[in-house]
Amino acid sequence: MSALLVAAQTASPPARDMASPRTKEKLSRPSADEPIAKEFSLKRSAALIDSAALQWTQQQNCGSCHTNYPYLMARPSLREYPSPAPGEVRAFFENRVAHWDDPKKEAKPRWDAEVISTASALAFNDAATSGKLHPLTRQALDRMWTLQKSNGGWEWLKCGWPPQEHDDYYGAIVAALGVGHAPGDYARSAAAQRGLERLRGYFRKTPPPDMHHQTMLLWAATWLDGLMDSDQKAATVRSLWALQRADGGWCLPSLGQWKRRNGQPNDPGSPSDGYATGLIVFVLREAGVPAMDPAIQRGIAWLKTHQRASGRWFTRSLNDDEDHYITDAGTCLAVMALRRCASAGEPTLTHATRTTDERTPSTP
Repeated sequence: MSALLVAAQTASPPARDMASPRTKEKLSRPSADEPIAKEFSLKRSAALIDSAALQWTQQQNCGSCHTNYPYLMARPSLREYPSPAPGEVRAFFENRVAHWDDPKKEAKPRWDAEVISTASALAFNDAATSGKLHPLTRQALDRMWTLQKSNGGWEWLKCGWPPQEHDDYYGAIVAALGVGHAPGDYARSAAAQRGLERLRGYFRKTPPPDMHHQTMLLWAATWLDGLMDSDQKAATVRSLWALQRADGGWCLPSLGQWKRRNGQPNDPGSPSDGYATGLIVFVLREAGVPAMDPAIQRGIAWLKTHQRASGRWFTRSLNDDEDHYITDAGTCLAVMALRRCASAGEPTLTHATRTTDERTPSTP
């Protein structure tokens, strides 16, 4: 979900639906100057994230935290807009997993982060599509545990590109989300139980370094028990409410103290953006805050009135003003938030596949 990426050549070309041509054109770059859409449309968002994920997968031939990993998580919620793109992107990652142990150097995962991110994205996608754990997803998850460090975490990409490729804590949360979402009761498997014990120890000893990671941890804690207690969940919800802007949105720079590439701090008073608003609305719903809660409704109103003409939601990069790739992740999160709030009458969250018995909202 940020700017550097788990790059690695595939051992052989992934299976591809011939209805999905190679994308040679480049999408327009995300820009704060792009006009607001005249009419809200999730169909337009579906086409946008399809194009962005295909372009990245085909042209860059790698997995990225900011584009095609979050795409696998978000695209199933837009299934009424069919496209061959999800199948091609999914096939790329399945092909990576299937060939990780090939003798060719380019087939092997270049970083531990590739294994964790791929396992998590595939698990999330399995849960949202077939509801069954794919054998290659299980293979990736099992491999993830072999890379776990003695402290319960993993060696993550630390490229100085917050909020994703920045610290080991983020990688631990990605792993927790993948295991929590994995269908087939994977979290109760022998391999997962041993790893989860160490992972829970990591979170007990290592507090979230910023509000962004605390929000992500709250998300993971709604799917796995033992990551946060009820007081910590309630305190996180209160903190997120306090950060909501007057216009109903949230802004990413307010969730941490990160410096830009030029050494200047990001402004926590920056305009509301798609990434922070989508993430927080979605996580609040996951934590059991009712869809009709005033804060949720104001967040949804912001999303519906700030979609850009292309179908994306703009988010300024925390690093530099060249690409704003995090806009892709923000658009995926915005889609997930909007769909998570579609059942406005749902008072609490009741995921049948959860591994926790904590079904009550985190609302204080």
